[in-house]
Amino acid sequence: MKLEEIKSIAQRHSIKVSKLKKSELVRAIQMAEGNEQCFEAGKSATCGQNGCSWREICS
Repeated sequence: MKLEEIKSIAQRHSIKVSKLKKSELVRAIQMAEGNEQCFEAGKSATCGQNGCSWREICS
């Protein structure tokens, strides 16, 4: 997913996207959606969030 798409999703959640990195934006979106903030934390195999929007691109 491109950064511009992630920024668009973040803005829909009223998240300020100013100088945040991709992983920081995704974690902020995860928090806004009520999920664990674990994007790119090395937990994708064990996080248990099978319905997470970011699962396919997470590591």
